Amino acid sequence: MSLALILNLAWHVGTLALVALGLAIIFGKLRIMNMAHGEFVMIGAYSPVITSSMGLPAWLQLPVCLLTVGLVALVVERAVVCRLYGRMFDSLLATWGISILLREAIELIFGRGYQSVSLPIPGTIQILGSGYPAYRIAIIACIALGFALLAWWNSRSMVATRIKAMVENPGLAQAVGIDTGRLSRWAFVFGCCTAGLAGLALAPTIRIEPMMGLDYLIKSFFALVVGGLGSLEGLGLGAGIIAGTQSLIGAAFNQTYGYLAVLSLSILFLWLKPDGIHSASR
Repeated sequence: MSLALILNLAWHVGTLALVALGLAIIFGKLRIMNMAHGEFVMIGAYSPVITSSMGLPAWLQLPVCLLTVGLVALVVERAVVCRLYGRMFDSLLATWGISILLREAIELIFGRGYQSVSLPIPGTIQILGSGYPAYRIAIIACIALGFALLAWWNSRSMVATRIKAMVENPGLAQAVGIDTGRLSRWAFVFGCCTAGLAGLALAPTIRIEPMMGLDYLIKSFFALVVGGLGSLEGLGLGAGIIAGTQSLIGAAFNQTYGYLAVLSLSILFLWLKPDGIHSASR
């Protein structure tokens, strides 16, 4: 296996894990079937377009992304989602409608055409005699560092402990003084912001358009189906298997065969291991 193929695999696994992280939080912790998750990826991808259209410097792309996605997520949570915690089917229908509204809003503002943005870190880095885009290496390193910090926070933070208590027994958590409504609200916003960050990271490498979110929503669900809910380990396993399968088979044949393999694998896991690898191994 060539170094370029290994780095491409790390890129696809890392970005898919970042996309799926928010869905794992919202679906796994809050029991909200967020069908608008892909649209938050889309909004994050449009952040460089928003920044350039306003004449702002490129370094403001990250604050613009977090502010835009965070505000939209907060409005969605306060207006709709706060009434639907624990009601998966109702949340599926409601967030599906929200996803349509968000796509239409983006089409109204930016049109249906494709957008593209330039790489913020141009050039390549030589590794063992092979060149690889410096931007992708930087993003892979940032994602790895981010997940390491998140794992540390999840094991030590009092907020993470309260979220776990809320998931296990919401009634008891409220009885001991945990503000489950506030906790759920900011967990939802955080999950949407991670999706936006994934869109921002992917933006220079993809075509940006209003319908782009659906593909990321589907692959995120596939990753959760395979890896299982409830842990970063399961998320990593699912993202690695789904992104790895699609990358390797896509490189060997073409992307259509890669997507077909991912779909077949997900159906197989739904049939044989509906709780995913991590849940099955505990």
